[in-house]
Amino acid sequence: MVVRAGARRLQQHRRQVADRRFVMRLTGAATIAALAAAPFALLVVLVESRWTPLHRVDESAARRLHAVATDHPAWTQALRVLSNWVWDPLTLRGAVLVVTLWLLYRRAWRLAAWSATTAVAGGLIGLGAKLLVERARPSLADPVAHAPGYSFPSGHAMTATTSCAVLLLVALSLVPRRWRPVCWALAVLSVLGVGFTRVALGVHWFSDIVGGWLLGAAVVTLTTWAFEAWRTDAGLRPTPLAQGLEPELRTERTAAHPERSQA
Repeated sequence: MVVRAGARRLQQHRRQVADRRFVMRLTGAATIAALAAAPFALLVVLVESRWTPLHRVDESAARRLHAVATDHPAWTQALRVLSNWVWDPLTLRGAVLVVTLWLLYRRAWRLAAWSATTAVAGGLIGLGAKLLVERARPSLADPVAHAPGYSFPSGHAMTATTSCAVLLLVALSLVPRRWRPVCWALAVLSVLGVGFTRVALGVHWFSDIVGGWLLGAAVVTLTTWAFEAWRTDAGLRPTPLAQGLEPELRTERTAAHPERSQA
C-alpha cells in the first residue's frame, strides 16, 4: 500500500510539473507570437490607411527603379532570371523539399517536421494575408514584368525568408565552423536580392517586400521556438542558432566518416 501511495504521489507530481510547463509554454508561445507579429500588424495598418510617408517611399522606389529597368534591358533580363528561376518560390520550396526528404532519410524526424511545417505554414499564412489585405500591385507605364494576384505581402520575399532560414539552420548543423559565415552571407544575400528584384521589376511595392520579410521572420521565429521546446522535452540541450538547430547531425556525420572530423 505504501508503495502504491508513493507511486500515485510521484505520478501526481509529474502531472503538476507537466501542467506548469504546459502553461509556461502557452504563455511563451503567445508572447513570442505577439512580438514577432507586431511589426507586421503595424505595417498592415499603415498600408491599409495609406500612410503618406510610406506611400511616398513606395512610389519613389517604384518610379526610380522602373526608370532604370526600362533604360537597361540587359540588366532587366538578368533580374527576370533571378526572380523567375533562381529565387522563384517553386525553386526555393523545391530545395526545402529535397532537404526535408534527406532529413527523413537521415532519420532526423524532428528537424524534418520543423522544415516541412515552416515551409507549409509560411505558404498558407502568406496566402491568407494576401486575401485579407487585397492590395493591388503597382500600375506602371510600359511595365517590364507582370505578376498575378494581390501584392501585399510579397510571396517571393516571404518564401525566401522561410526557405533560406530552413536551409541555413540545417546547413549550420553540418558545415565546419569556418564555412558558417559563407552560409549566412548566402542566405542574407538571397533574401535581400529577392526583395530588390521584385521592386526593380515593378511587380511589388517596397512595403510589400518588408511585409513579406516580417511575416516570414515571424513564422520562422514561432516554429523555431516550438522546435527548441521539443528538444527540451526530449532531454536534449538547447543550442545557439550559430550551430544550427540540431548539431547532433554533424556528430553523426563525423562518426560515420572519422577522416572528416578534422575539417
